[in-house]
Amino acid sequence: MTDAPAHPRLLGPNEVRDLAERLGVSPTKKLGQNFVIDPNTVRKIVRLAGVDAGDRVIEIGPGLGSLTLGITEVGADVTAVEIDRRLAAELLQTARAMQPEVFADPAAPRLRVIHTDALDLSAEMLTAAPEPPEVLVANLPYNVSVPILMHLLELIPGLRGGLVMVQAEVGHRIAAGPGSKEYGAPSAKAAWYGEWRIAGTVSRRIFWPVPGVDSVLVGYERRAQPRGDEQERALVFELVNAAFAQRRKMLRQALQPVLGAFDEAVATIEAAGLAPTARAEQLGIDDFLAIARAHLTRSGVR
Repeated sequence: MTDAPAHPRLLGPNEVRDLAERLGVSPTKKLGQNFVIDPNTVRKIVRLAGVDAGDRVIEIGPGLGSLTLGITEVGADVTAVEIDRRLAAELLQTARAMQPEVFADPAAPRLRVIHTDALDLSAEMLTAAPEPPEVLVANLPYNVSVPILMHLLELIPGLRGGLVMVQAEVGHRIAAGPGSKEYGAPSAKAAWYGEWRIAGTVSRRIFWPVPGVDSVLVGYERRAQPRGDEQERALVFELVNAAFAQRRKMLRQALQPVLGAFDEAVATIEAAGLAPTARAEQLGIDDFLAIARAHLTRSGVR
């Protein structure tokens, strides 16, 4: 007689392929589908994300459920957002089959599945849960990872932190600081919400199919207090977009589409305490906020 496993079961390579075959699912490049097949990596992600029992997690693109099961294994509740109809319909059944002891009480749902494109996710779709999600843990679709991330950060103000797996190039851009070669609009916008760091790397071999790019884990911790209000955020993001759209140009030129003619742009940038001859990659998010506030003041809005 063998001992019972120490942990509820997770999906390994055989289970992932068998489940995909049964559902008639072939991973598609269009949806950025690369399924995780290594339970050790799953547990590593959940551990680095700091997920504990009782946490409310939102997961984007759960696919066949590899990461989902790692989250429920530690006692957290999951709201999973899945664009693929077949995968969304099957996820709860997979969870019950793999972890029957976790899902034994039907009166205490541990997993909610929302069938929608993550970019179309709305606050109304999340209201069915007693409380909103507080942690983001996801293997984000590589082709739309940054737009999804920005959408979630704006949509769910209560997210206190999390961990996402993304293409290495994208992850380093998200976590980059001013002055680095990777620093760009995604870096500045992400910094509006909190602190970002590269939390680890993952092997290509933990995915099926094996992707043609490397992946990293990016950790996130939200600021205790918002940097500014919604009007300021929208203006800051507009400034960031303009500045990095012409990143080789000085701010006094690049920001004219937002700040107005040359003289007005120069005066506003100087009022923010910055040099009009600076370039986008030299500015941190607080510098962009200073320009936004100066513009609102000079425009008579504030």
